[in-house]
Amino acid sequence: MESRLLDILVCPLCKSPLRHDRRQKELICRADRLAFPIRDGVPIMLESEARELNATEAAPAAATESDSAGAGSTTQP
Repeated sequence: MESRLLDILVCPLCKSPLRHDRRQKELICRADRLAFPIRDGVPIMLESEARELNATEAAPAAATESDSAGAGSTTQP
């Protein structure tokens, strides 16, 4: 998936930034606790196609294979 596309995509429900999970081929919205699938390189940004995340999946990961959609823009509370 192109990084330029990842830079402009946001959650269709709350407009929060998305985190790209390369291993699972999903775009993750932590605010809504949803994972939007990526099929054949195309993000499916429909609420009906998203899966709900459990509490562990929705928690921010320190250092994983997952990359942030806005590389370098990670903020910590």
